[in-house]
Parts: sequence; C-alpha cells; structure tokens
Amino acid sequence: MTALRKMDPWAPPLVLMAVIFFFSAQPNLNSGLGWIDHVGRKIVHASEYALLCFLWWRALRTRLDAVRALLPAWAIATAYAATDEYHQGFVAGRHSTWVDVAIDSMGAALFALIVLRRVRAEQLTR
Repeated sequence: MTALRKMDPWAPPLVLMAVIFFFSAQPNLNSGLGWIDHVGRKIVHASEYALLCFLWWRALRTRLDAVRALLPAWAIATAYAATDEYHQGFVAGRHSTWVDVAIDSMGAALFALIVLRRVRAEQLTR
C-alpha cells in the first residue's frame, strides 16, 4: 500500500500524457463544425495543458515547495506539447504546428500564473 501512495501523485500526469498521445495518434478529430471546431480545439488544447501543468505541479510539490515546483511543471508541459506536435507530424491526416505548442504552453503558463498569484496573496495576508 505504501508504494501505491508514493506513486499516487506521479501517476495522473503520466496517464494524461498517455491520453494526449492516444488522441494525437488519431488521423482526424475534425467534427465538421468549421470555425467552432477550430476555436474549440484550441481551447481544449490550452485547457489540457493547464491540467497537465497542474498535475505535474501537484507531483513535484512532493519534492519542492509550491512556487519552486511551478517552473519545472510548466517546462514539462511545454516540452511535452512540443513532442506531441512532432508526433502529430507523422500521423496521416494530422499536421504539426508551433502555434499549437504556443497555445499549449500558454495554457500551462496561465495555470502557473494563477497559482503564483494565489501563493503570493496568501503570503501577504499572513
């Protein structure tokens, strides 16, 4: 049971990365809704990488304090976004674009900035 407890914070980001990889390997995720599909997909991209950043931050907090865990969590999420786009370049019907990496990275950065703001606000009220 203790091994499972030690693994607990580390498993969720790895599972999410596997889910992202699975969907990136699909040849076509277009819903046929035109610009709604395009904009919606970008929102989903930003959100899933904000979640990935959160999950890595949560895991890294077992080793680092809340603020110091933010940068590596963002860096891991951003690096994975880059490798995900590279992977998509090899999938028939998909394409790779650095714009998606930027959107993913901004989603992760948004999470990091929200946490940083909250931590600093808590420090000011002490």
